[in-house]
Amino acid sequence: QVQLVESGGGVVQPGGSLRLSCVASGNIVSSNVMGWYRQAPGKERELVATITTGGTTNYGDSVKGRFAISRDNAKNAVTLQMNSLKAEDTANYYCNVELFYNVLARKAYWGQGTQVIVSS
Repeated sequence: QVQLVESGGGVVQPGGSLRLSCVASGNIVSSNVMGWYRQAPGKERELVATITTGGTTNYGDSVKGRFAISRDNAKNAVTLQMNSLKAEDTANYYCNVELFYNVLARKAYWGQGTQVIVSS
C-alpha cells in the first residue's frame, strides 16, 4: 500500500503564492510519476503538473509559466510552487503517484486533498 500526505493549502489573495508539498510512503517502486491534480466545485478533476523520477515535467495549459513542480526522489516527495495565483485556481488539490511495476501493470494512488482558495 501507498500513503500520500499533503500540506500547504490555504487562502491567498490574487497574485500571491502558495507552496504545496506531498510525501509518499509505503511500497514505492523506482519507476513512478508524481504529480498534482485539482478539482473545482462542479468541475472535473484536471491535471496541474506531473514529474517523473528523471525530472521530466508536464503542466496543464492553465498553469504554465506560473506553477513549478519539483521532487526529491530520496524522500518520495513532490512540491508544487504556485505563483501569480488567480481566482480560477481555487480548487481542492490532490497529490498523485502512479507506480509502474512493468509494461503491463501500473497503479495510481491519491492523497486526501488540500484546499486552495484564491480570494481578495
